[in-house]
Amino acid sequence: MPFSTALEEALEAWEYTRSGVISEIRNLPDVSLTFRPTASSRTPAEIAIHIVESGLMMAGELSRPDGNFRRKSFPQFMKEYARGVKPTANKKQLVQLLTKTQADGAKKLANAGELHMLQLITRFDGVPGTRLAWMNHGVSHEEYHRGQLALYARLVGRVPALTQLIYGKK
Repeated sequence: MPFSTALEEALEAWEYTRSGVISEIRNLPDVSLTFRPTASSRTPAEIAIHIVESGLMMAGELSRPDGNFRRKSFPQFMKEYARGVKPTANKKQLVQLLTKTQADGAKKLANAGELHMLQLITRFDGVPGTRLAWMNHGVSHEEYHRGQLALYARLVGRVPALTQLIYGKK
């Protein structure tokens, strides 16, 4: 599908990525949502909640007229944007959270508009970058965690959802 703006293309990429995360969560057996490969690793459920929280922060900060990723610490951003997000290992709740927060965030960013997204924002490292570039950073962040979920699937004896899709097993 051709896109008329770079923002539309980025929003589609986010939707595709989030859909992939959801597929990986759905692919895991319920009992595996609390699997922890090492004591210091996140569980798949914790990764999903982290993706939800980070996506809320991304959409919130990028859509703000005065957005600045250094205006608060990461824990303070979580208090601002992820208020009310409760930890859960319930697959249905995780899928609902992942779906709703992406749709709500995409609407926020679309309403902010492409011109807004081409404006500069201060990144976490203090360097200015366009909001659109930092939206792509957020999408990449979700892909990173999608890869973790795919690895977790392998560790619990499952074929990752994306691999199933590629080889026509879904």
